[in-house]
Formats: sequence, C-alpha cells, structure tokens
Amino acid sequence: MGEITELIGLARAGDRGAADNLFAALYGELKRLARQQLAGGGAPLHATSLVHEAYLKLARGAEVAINDRQHFYAVAALAMRQIVINQIRARDTQRRGGDVRIEALDTQALRVAAAEGLSADVLALDAALDKLSALDPTLGKLVEMRFFAGLELSEISALLDRSERSLKRDWRRARAFLYCEISGTSEAPDD
Repeated sequence: MGEITELIGLARAGDRGAADNLFAALYGELKRLARQQLAGGGAPLHATSLVHEAYLKLARGAEVAINDRQHFYAVAALAMRQIVINQIRARDTQRRGGDVRIEALDTQALRVAAAEGLSADVLALDAALDKLSALDPTLGKLVEMRFFAGLELSEISALLDRSERSLKRDWRRARAFLYCEISGTSEAPDD
C-alpha cells in the first residue's frame, strides 16, 4: 500500500510517469471491479473499455487531487458510474422501451438490469443516487463503491477504515432510501 500512496503523491505533484505507473499498478484491480460491474454481458461497454474510459476521464480531470488509495477508488467508482450512465443514455436516445421494473434492490439485480438493457432501472437508480448523495454524501459514496465499483463491504471497510458492521447498517439505510425513490413507495421491503 505504501507504493500506491507514494505514486499518488508523485502523480498529484504533476509527475506524469507516476500517474501512468499508478494506473498500471491498479489496472488489474480496476479491471476486476469493472468486470463485476458489467457482469452478465449485453451492457454497453466491456470491462477493458470501461477501465480505459475511466482512466481517460481521470487523466483529463487532472485538477482532481487524489489523496490516497481510498480516494482513488471513490473517484474511479464515480467515473465508472458516469461513463455507464452516459452510455445507457446515449443508447436510449436511439431506442425506447423496457417498462420492466425491478422489485428488489440489490447489486446483482441492478447489474443484471444493466446487462439486459433495462436501462430505465439503471437511470432511475442514478437519479435516486443523486438525491441520496445530496442528503447524505457518505451513503452516496458507499452505494457508488458497492454498486458502481463492485466492492464488497469488507473491501470498503478496509478502504474507509470503518467497521463492516456500521457499513452494513449504512448499506441497509441506503438501499431502503433508493428502493423508496425508485419504486415510488414510502415503505422499504423487509430484508
């Protein structure tokens, strides 16, 4: 972890070689996360494309000062989220349809929805996530890391230096909020 933190510091100071080395060092992990995000096939992007698009987005936004490994994953998750949402929106401008609604809100169901072209559900999630992030940025960040970066709670716990138990509690709150927003009800389903 020390090497990554050092590379982040050098990249933040403007060392282009360090930025490239940072991407190379984390490429495998980012590709694994992108694969999880796009599991099921049929999504508008492939894992390699998503990782490269995210890198280009991060490289162009050089004004974003990444502080540490956890911040890097948070920024990468946000970049991946924006790319996937933009791809779905672009695809949906060419075709309309897909009135199928997802009843249960969980990461696997949403990944399947994205893979099967149920973009209305993913776009509804994006809008609900924007609302959640405005109300509670910590919960919004957790959802991005969990769904869009594909991290497990144990991985997020290590990155955020928070207990897995408190993250589970936050995850339940975030899921309940998102479910209510997406379904238009005021009552979340039982877990």
